[in-house]
Amino acid sequence: MVRPRTRALMGEQMKHIIQRVTATPLKVQSSMSWLGVDRSRVSAMCIVEVETDTGFIGHGFTNLADGSVVAQAIKSVAAPAIIGMPALATERTWRAMWWAMTAAAQTGFGANATSAVDLALWDIKGQVLERPVWQLLGASYDRLQVYATLGMPGLEPEQLVEMAKRLKELGFKTIKIQVGRPGLGQVDREKSLDLIIDEDIARIAALREALGPDFGLAIDGAARFDLPHAVTLSRRAAPYDISWYEEPVLQNDIELMAELRRMTDIPLSVGQNEGQLYRFRDMLVNKAVDMIQPNVAIIGGITQGVKAAALASAFNIPIASGGGSCPFHNAHLQAGIANGGKLEYQTSATGAYDPLFDNLPTIEDGWLALPQTPGFGFTPNKDAMKEFTVK
Repeated sequence: MVRPRTRALMGEQMKHIIQRVTATPLKVQSSMSWLGVDRSRVSAMCIVEVETDTGFIGHGFTNLADGSVVAQAIKSVAAPAIIGMPALATERTWRAMWWAMTAAAQTGFGANATSAVDLALWDIKGQVLERPVWQLLGASYDRLQVYATLGMPGLEPEQLVEMAKRLKELGFKTIKIQVGRPGLGQVDREKSLDLIIDEDIARIAALREALGPDFGLAIDGAARFDLPHAVTLSRRAAPYDISWYEEPVLQNDIELMAELRRMTDIPLSVGQNEGQLYRFRDMLVNKAVDMIQPNVAIIGGITQGVKAAALASAFNIPIASGGGSCPFHNAHLQAGIANGGKLEYQTSATGAYDPLFDNLPTIEDGWLALPQTPGFGFTPNKDAMKEFTVK
């Protein structure tokens, strides 16, 4: 027997038909002056708006890819695939987009495009059901501890130390720095990998001495090392009590990560740029990671993010936010599910959010309190979007 309340919810899901999908590519420059460094970063991103026939409007977001290409993919392929579908049927819309957007359901720009639209649909779902997204996912935590990433490779140890001290004063308990740059990404291989490791260790040593033994210190390799050099870096960094080593090897090669994990005591993590669920399955089955980092702006939105979290839970593995330039959307996944709880704040990129969105949650003393308003709880500023739109 179907209860009246259940029948009403089932009927509600088949309402709210998608009528309009728009995608806007943006480029926003953010300054690092607040950390005492005269540097800035230009972030490419895409904001999606979805409107239903009942007047609900949801917004989604993706980055770490050319916003113009993503926007065109959404306009030309994703939007036609889902217009006319119920906005609350997020499994159905995700499946329609994924097969339409990606070659034989593989990854690529389709992952970014699908993620942005899926997030907009979850924003609508929260508004219709009058709940924040994180509560719809399970409401495991109402606040999250935030770690800060100093995404500025090439800085001298003294500069990094000063920036880290400012972050410590602001209440952060863990920072992550970039290592291995430029690594195997060099076209001419002008800088040896051994010299890069020497410079990385000098920075790590200076930070540990300045921050003390109780402060968290993680490293992010951005998949720029082969296995021998990842092993060398991990062994030389081990005495400095590294919290985790992110994306240590080229292409996030699962077999190589599994081998590295057998050779180091530093926990390994990966996932912020992964667009396929099976990749997380294979990492877990092959015991290649200690933590996974699904990023809702790339993996396929909330719809796929919760599945990655469930996979990790089956292996008693935590998830953490690896999408530090997209923290406020990722916060809902991290707070919603039981094996989440760790949120990244990318100091060189997250500032791009500030002019683009109204009512963003704030980080105080290293913690972010989740919004209580329906959906994601923040909305794009249309005037700012016009200013930063890629022509």
